[in-house]
Amino acid sequence: MRLIRILGRLGLALTAAGCMALAHAETTIAYITNGNTNEGWTLINGGAKKAGNAPGVKLIELAAEKGELSKQLAIVEDMITRKVNAIAIAPVDSKGIAPAVNKALAAGIPVIAVDTGISGAKITSYVATDNIKAAMVQGNWAAEQVKDGDTIIYITGDLGQSTGQERKKGFLDGLNAKRKGVKVVEVPTTWDQTMAQNGVEAALRANPNTKVIACAWDGGALGAKAALMAAGKKAGDVKIAGFDGSPGGLDMMKQGWQQANAAQMLAKIGQVGVETAIAAAQGKKVSDRIDTGSFLVLPSNVDQFAKDSGVAQFMKVK
Repeated sequence: MRLIRILGRLGLALTAAGCMALAHAETTIAYITNGNTNEGWTLINGGAKKAGNAPGVKLIELAAEKGELSKQLAIVEDMITRKVNAIAIAPVDSKGIAPAVNKALAAGIPVIAVDTGISGAKITSYVATDNIKAAMVQGNWAAEQVKDGDTIIYITGDLGQSTGQERKKGFLDGLNAKRKGVKVVEVPTTWDQTMAQNGVEAALRANPNTKVIACAWDGGALGAKAALMAAGKKAGDVKIAGFDGSPGGLDMMKQGWQQANAAQMLAKIGQVGVETAIAAAQGKKVSDRIDTGSFLVLPSNVDQFAKDSGVAQFMKVK
């Protein structure tokens, strides 16, 4: 009888120890970016790091060097081998990353797409701005600045990514909903500021009476500004509509170079992305689509938005 009591106590002790071990088990999250280092991504990554500082969480931060798909595929494969508890990823290529993502999902690892969607994989959740909705507001604004027959230059993002595709679609849908008789000159880029500048310079030579330059991201807006300066234009001669709400984009607005910005809640994207990965890793139910919100920033509200969003601390123009 005494032996049974001793064994019973031992069993309870072992069970308690096991529960304590589980309670203190570390949740390992791989946060894999696409290698972008612009101001917008600095804020997104900062939000991810903040979420990764939660007690009991280990955040592994990785990036696809030079934005190469092959390197991002290799990173995901390595994280599968290391048996991380969840992956939060901003894909280099929405379709190209799918095979590795499907492999992770098959291994029981939740995958959260951050900022950019993934095609060809039934991911756990997609955390990002509703790009179509935000870009439609940008397109509506552009329509109000022009008349039928006027020219708008549109700088695309990478159309191999869902983000670039959605922002272009949203902009054109918003523009055409209010004004259909506008000439749209497209400048294709892969989120490259120099490509944007060179493309806008060529587009301006062919279309010197352009009224508005709309951009899929704020790096494109910075390229547009450089192209306008090279053409001898002054701030406000051609209106610029940015997209991101980045420090550089809002600085442009304070300087008079940018008149509207479809701003994302950049830090929130990274923070909610990693928080969602943590929740999924812990077996909690998460939404398959989380919109982190957007806001049309104008010169009249830029100071308040910069303060409320946390962007003000990174801005040069106060």
